[in-house]
Amino acid sequence: MTGVFITVEGPEGAGKTTVLERIVKVLSQRGIDIVHTREPGGIAIAEQIRSVILNKENTDMDARTEALLYAAARRQHLVEKVIPAINRGAHVLCDRFIDSSLAYQGFARGLGVEEVGSINAFAIAEVMPDLTLLFDIRPEIGLARIHQHTEREINRLDLEDLSFHKKVREGYLYLAEKHADRIVVIDAEQKEEVVFQQALAKIEKVLS
Repeated sequence: MTGVFITVEGPEGAGKTTVLERIVKVLSQRGIDIVHTREPGGIAIAEQIRSVILNKENTDMDARTEALLYAAARRQHLVEKVIPAINRGAHVLCDRFIDSSLAYQGFARGLGVEEVGSINAFAIAEVMPDLTLLFDIRPEIGLARIHQHTEREINRLDLEDLSFHKKVREGYLYLAEKHADRIVVIDAEQKEEVVFQQALAKIEKVLS
């Protein structure tokens, strides 16, 4: 028996990380074998790459370098953590995956969705999520949330201007329309409890 691969996506401040932690807790308490992970990161090598990508001092990073680093972290994370978990029958819930690269680097950085997609096609070797939840939020609201939560570390991407974050959202909504069979859009501007219940219901449906 193979497990289900579910990813959660969204612009900065969408609240996906908080909601995902709640969902993982609920499902784990039911005795369901859940592997909770994140991108970039989840394993030692990918976490090291993450620290380079998100370091506020690396403002000179070229957009293609950024895209390649994300793809490299993704590959190592997949082979070391995600694929083995799925193969043993566990369900993987991952905070960000390929759609982040397509929205941020492909769309917002202007590298092209197809170009970034080809780099990642090489990295993932056809391993795609069974379900992707897109937490949709207007960037003005998302960024305001980030600055309200002083305990959250501000990273390099948070420092981008509003126009960049608007393009990220635009990219995500484009992907949701293109891959409507896989990507489910959830209005993340609703109260956290409503978002949590809606997201949990979508995940439960796939797991059953």
